[in-house]
Amino acid sequence: MAGQQATGLTRLVNACYFSAAGFKATWQHEEAFRQEVVLLGISTPLAIWLGETTVETLLLIGSVVLLLLAELVNSAIEAVVDRIGLERHELSKRAKDIGSAAVALTMVWAIIVWTFLLLT
Repeated sequence: MAGQQATGLTRLVNACYFSAAGFKATWQHEEAFRQEVVLLGISTPLAIWLGETTVETLLLIGSVVLLLLAELVNSAIEAVVDRIGLERHELSKRAKDIGSAAVALTMVWAIIVWTFLLLT
């Protein structure tokens, strides 16, 4: 946050609180994030069961974690754009569309990883 003077361990503890608040806000306000957390909850045991090596298991789980990461960034972009104003504007639309494209690309990547590793 602007003007924060915390350093060292205090800064780290504050960062943990801010991150927890971010997860909580995203969980409360973004249905897609909740759905993807459920997907992670289902896919993690599957990945552990289906992955033949540690690397395969990590790739399977990591592809879904990457999807959550993209959703968090997309949600942050949407929140900032909505904070600026709710009227239609080409740049606002572009920012939201680009964030959505990042989520879509990450979802496609997760599908590719799962398909490739399960079929080989």
